[in-house]
Amino acid sequence: MNSTRRNVGLLAACQALLMTNNSTLIAINGLAGLALAPRAALATLPVTCWVIGSAIATMPASLHMRRVGRRAGLSAGTLWGVAGALLCAGAVWVQSFWLLCFGALVFGAFNAYGQYYRFAAADVASGEFKSTAISLVLAGGLVGGILGPTTSRFTVDLLSPRFTGAYLALIGFALVTLAVLRFIEVPPLDAKAKAAGGRPLREIAAQPKFIVAVMAGAIGYGVMNFLMTSTPIAMGVCGHPYSDAAFVISSHVIAMFAPSFVTGRLIKAFGVLQVMFVGALLNFAAIGVALSGIAVPQFWISLVLLGVGWNFLYIGGTTLLTQTYRPEEMARAQGANEQAIFLMMAISSFTSGLTVTAAGWERVNYFALPMVAVVAIAIVWYGMTHHKRASAG
Repeated sequence: MNSTRRNVGLLAACQALLMTNNSTLIAINGLAGLALAPRAALATLPVTCWVIGSAIATMPASLHMRRVGRRAGLSAGTLWGVAGALLCAGAVWVQSFWLLCFGALVFGAFNAYGQYYRFAAADVASGEFKSTAISLVLAGGLVGGILGPTTSRFTVDLLSPRFTGAYLALIGFALVTLAVLRFIEVPPLDAKAKAAGGRPLREIAAQPKFIVAVMAGAIGYGVMNFLMTSTPIAMGVCGHPYSDAAFVISSHVIAMFAPSFVTGRLIKAFGVLQVMFVGALLNFAAIGVALSGIAVPQFWISLVLLGVGWNFLYIGGTTLLTQTYRPEEMARAQGANEQAIFLMMAISSFTSGLTVTAAGWERVNYFALPMVAVVAIAIVWYGMTHHKRASAG
């Protein structure tokens, strides 16, 4: 157990560094895009390219780690972060919007590998400790929620042109991640499991439990990203300074990860579906607050509620997903889940820029409502059918 907790602690540190980079990108990519884009509607395209890069790389990353092991694969993934940050900094230096988009695309591969930290935690944890291990690793993002936007505030104007210093700072965090990964020990997949073919992906994906798990993760992430990506732009349009937008995003990221210290215990105490459903209700509440006004406190409360709701849906969905596959099927099932998440994020990040610039903050929130409703209905439907089967059995 001591070895397990050590590995979980190191993976949480990697998650903290990953989210430092990601929250910095969230805070500056849309604004850098707005400064360089030929049209304002394209402002969030760099964010979309970052997500598309993650979507493209996520299945190859999963298969790569199946072949070489978690530590070697995750270490290789950090090099994509170094390359992407250099390209983004260079793009701002030469004032090229399209190079910024390409750099964000490359950086997305680093993010794709980093999303498997939580699955690595599940690999080293026993059955009853899995949900807690997953949530503790994600709790590392709390540090990123504080450090990322804080770093961006100090580095955004450090070098000229604006944003160059913030992008260069990302390289340091990626290299520290590489150093931490050297001390992680994740047991490799045994030869028998590697040789076993397992069920085809279509059979795994046909399970109702798998469908609900993926929907919770993908739609929950998509809605969160849709609202979060448009927030700095909406706050700018409303006349709020960048420091307020950075504070709101920082608080949001903290709210995404701070509950992770207890989410695993809540799942053990009340059940995974119950925690996921509360996550959906918190998303509804976040939208309600956002629609009530455009003062900084309303942006802040809305984004905090959104962060907690995302946490319950994401950790709940991940925990549910680990119950749907065998060891030899892990790479395919996890890769498919991550691809669904990143595809939803790509769609949401791009459409959020179009929506907030063309129709306003209120319309952004109205568009999110039906997506949250779909997740809530799916959770209730599966809970009812699962209960009926259990009663019949």
